[in-house]
Amino acid sequence: MKRCPNCATTYIDADWICPACSFAPLREAGIPILAPELAQGGAGFHPEAFAKLAAVEAESFWFRARNRLIILALRRYFPQMQRYLEIGCGTGYVLAGIADAYPQANLTGSEVFSVGLPFAAVRVKNAELLQMDARRIPYTNEFDVIGAFDVLEHIKEDETVLIEMHRALRLGGGIAITVPQHPWLWSQQDEYACHVRRYQIAELREKVSHAGFTVIFETSFVSLLLPAMLVSRLSQLKSPSNDDQMSELHLPSFINRIFEGVMNIERQLIRLGVRFPIGGSRLLIARKSEICE
Repeated sequence: MKRCPNCATTYIDADWICPACSFAPLREAGIPILAPELAQGGAGFHPEAFAKLAAVEAESFWFRARNRLIILALRRYFPQMQRYLEIGCGTGYVLAGIADAYPQANLTGSEVFSVGLPFAAVRVKNAELLQMDARRIPYTNEFDVIGAFDVLEHIKEDETVLIEMHRALRLGGGIAITVPQHPWLWSQQDEYACHVRRYQIAELREKVSHAGFTVIFETSFVSLLLPAMLVSRLSQLKSPSNDDQMSELHLPSFINRIFEGVMNIERQLIRLGVRFPIGGSRLLIARKSEICE
């Protein structure tokens, strides 16, 4: 069911025309713009970064390894997924990976910045795309799974987003979330990325549970590379004038291959049951359990 962002009426309509208040969204290249006041910027990210990300994601060890871990978790816990929503899909890199893993699923990608969605449209031609504010998800009881991958750390009202995710899921549906972890790893990279926080180890679990979910899986990752990550962050403290704000993604090819190999080993250990207590990021899977008031 769609949920009108203007009056909160739930309805079924392919064109996003509310039968109660007649709200109809603007469109850019056919994409519905449901939160136009945020579409061009000012919501926790630099819109110009999308083009930079699109240029590096497919070759970066970080994005490639994270995609494999996300797909591993989705296939294990949601093998029958039919309807999927991604919050903050960006350039569509994760969405494209999920499209390959679930070719029969109906996929919806959302992004607060409309400038990011044309990249996603090229990568995932069979997905429905829309611009929206994750604090006001325009669906009710609609999806089997909702994903948010390195998104919640950009949003001050992360607990509001989790409650909205709960409402937009079908009963028994679930969420898949990744976030950056450990406040002591805070650096200029976080500031450039417009992060509001790096999560403490138990923080995400507590917020997810409070929103009405039952956590069924969680682990840290980027754990075996944590020493290298810490060295990188400490070097930034010594050289704060570094203008390359994406320097951690611009690595020599041989180092990139080594780091990807290390994260592949890490993923296999997670697949075999290892749960890392610390790491640069955290992955959490949870199911919708009870009605959230």
